[in-house]
Amino acid sequence: MKGLVSIVFVGALAAGSVAEAQTAAAVAEQKQSRYQIGQLERVLEGAVEHGVSNIRDRLQALGPTELLITDNARARGFRLEGYGVFFDVVAPSFDTTVLWSIRTLDQNNLGLENALKALQAHIKDAGDVDLEQALRRVELQMNPMLLTRPAPAVRAAGAGAAPAAAPPQAVDPILADPNGAYRTEVTRALMEAILDYSSSLDIAPAESLTVGVRRNDERPRLAPADSDAQTFMIRLRGADRAAFLARQITREEALQRIEVRVF
Repeated sequence: MKGLVSIVFVGALAAGSVAEAQTAAAVAEQKQSRYQIGQLERVLEGAVEHGVSNIRDRLQALGPTELLITDNARARGFRLEGYGVFFDVVAPSFDTTVLWSIRTLDQNNLGLENALKALQAHIKDAGDVDLEQALRRVELQMNPMLLTRPAPAVRAAGAGAAPAAAPPQAVDPILADPNGAYRTEVTRALMEAILDYSSSLDIAPAESLTVGVRRNDERPRLAPADSDAQTFMIRLRGADRAAFLARQITREEALQRIEVRVF
């Protein structure tokens, strides 16, 4: 009888040790998973900042436009049983005050660009070199974004017809839709980030890595309301990620397989 009790006791101890080992392993696995998700959170925040930087560079290439950022990017990841990993990303709102002001003036037929066109046409007809130089000095004091056209050709004294004007330079479409350009830059940066930096996450082929992107609700009071505010869902399937990591598909093919939906 004593032998039987000893066997039961030893078996219970062994079972307890196995259970404790399994619990410790599960805790360690959860901790490692949380660490990996946290790492990608920082990568996604950096990707958003990279998109903002690209927009800033595009605007500054057109002129000294002040890009007002209201907040920093924030990302938070969650592992969802049977689905994969989901990241909620909040992108900062921005206020391009100069662009907004120029569009408002043009809508009211008060735009500076219209005034410049009239002056340039007058100087071209007058053929006065001094007037042309004076106009150029005025233009240099203004926002260079208005100077997307070549300078008017002026007939030199004693010369014949004026030389043909140089073809106009292509204008960055960000002028027409800065919010759309901003969303495109941020979406692309996030797509590249989840493709390049998610290899450490444990995502099965049947699961997905999804990033939900939305703009920060807070904005300056004087900024125009973003009536086109939307949430973007960027989804990378586990099978496509595995194919890319195994070099079965190219980087561009993997990017094309990433699903982007708008809500």
